[in-house]
Amino acid sequence: MTTKYETVIGLEVHVQLNTDSKIFCGCSTEFGKEPNENTCPVCLGLPGTLPVLNKKVVDYAIMAGLALNCDIAEYSKFDRKNYFYPDLPKAYQISQFDLPVAENGEIEIETEAGLFNIGVTRVHLEEDAGKLIHEGSIDKSKGSLVDYNRTGVPLIEIVSEPDMRTPAQAKAYLTELKMIMEYLDISDCNMEEGSLRCDANVSLRPVGQEEFGIKAELKNMNSFSAVEKGLEYEVKRQQKLLDEGKKVVQETRTWDESLNKTISMRGKEEAHDYRYFPEPDLVPLEIDAAWKEEMRKEIPELPREKYKRFISELGLPEYDAGVLTGDKDLAVFFEEVLSDYDDPKNLSNWMMGEFLRLLNENGQAPFESGVSPINLAKMLKMIDQDIISGKIAKKVFEKMYNSGSDPETIVEEEGLKQISDEDELENMVDGIIADNPDAVEDVQNGKDRAIGFLVGQVMKETRGKANPGLVNQMLRDKLMD
Repeated sequence: MTTKYETVIGLEVHVQLNTDSKIFCGCSTEFGKEPNENTCPVCLGLPGTLPVLNKKVVDYAIMAGLALNCDIAEYSKFDRKNYFYPDLPKAYQISQFDLPVAENGEIEIETEAGLFNIGVTRVHLEEDAGKLIHEGSIDKSKGSLVDYNRTGVPLIEIVSEPDMRTPAQAKAYLTELKMIMEYLDISDCNMEEGSLRCDANVSLRPVGQEEFGIKAELKNMNSFSAVEKGLEYEVKRQQKLLDEGKKVVQETRTWDESLNKTISMRGKEEAHDYRYFPEPDLVPLEIDAAWKEEMRKEIPELPREKYKRFISELGLPEYDAGVLTGDKDLAVFFEEVLSDYDDPKNLSNWMMGEFLRLLNENGQAPFESGVSPINLAKMLKMIDQDIISGKIAKKVFEKMYNSGSDPETIVEEEGLKQISDEDELENMVDGIIADNPDAVEDVQNGKDRAIGFLVGQVMKETRGKANPGLVNQMLRDKLMD
């Protein structure tokens, strides 16, 4: 973003794991319940209670670590992170400090500037805190209410290396990370519900300097675009300070969407002392080779691998492959149709065109519509077999989408079968020729575009049911001999 300074960005991403119960108790993790309904003495931190570790949480953390190309620890432990905050009922959080589940990974991302490998420092487990409901904006609130439903919900925190140099790279990293978690099916990554939350550390340093500059931490960004815009603003803010000979203060800031800028929340002159010490109520984790291998077998083809396969094996353009693999359910739907219809590019055109249009208009996911993979395959075969035209197919598809009916039934009931019988078409073609002498003269004078007009008239006459290729050939045979 600037030639005088180099931007340095690192991201800390909290991913809520989609287990049915919390990390250390049996309370439900279901979102949207009445405030403080999903609580018990354990997650409320009442005296005399003891945590019991949910094994599924560890399974998911191991899977995440493997998918991010991390080393999985043979020995890991939990620690108490001590601090007071109203939404933390125990006044400490059970987390992992020096021995996380996974370390030393990386993921590949792609931006318009090319391919980049972004390092993953660590993946560790921890329990979530509660949620404060502020009266007004966070920086001007006169009071807050506390909902402890989220307390104890399992999280993994994924900490990147400070390898990103532009907000665009940060957005691409987040996008790839989100897709990986969704493909693993360990989180729904819904940012609006807090299932995926991102904090960013950003600093500037003179080009060529190895030492990092003073960083600002950005919090409370609830969308990928907010992360990108917040980082872009923060880079400009810090650059202006440095250009004016002022110092950047280490602090925590928040992105204000309404003001379109970052706002200071609190100063952070030095790292906070959380007085970590090993959690005395939980035994250490020992992850042997068998456990790790069991989790490795659970890992599906990941989005980046699928993207490359769609290009190399199916011959799809990069853009198509990116759209189709960018949503797990869309990719699954595509491959299910492909198992019955062997034309990847034509299928891709329909899915990225009509299908995505209707999904977006109705706010639905691929498997929520009335179109099943088998019925879409049937419809595309009907086009290829000249049973219906491409234009009619759009009507059929929309009826499939809304009703769930199969294409054969719709075509039969609506009388939409394509007319490919030459005897049936000939009278219509002759009538159009007779009714449009000017267009006929244009065709005979070499104005080829007039053929298109005449074809259009036949299609209008037959309500789109005539075989356009056959009509085109019949007109040429009659007028251009």
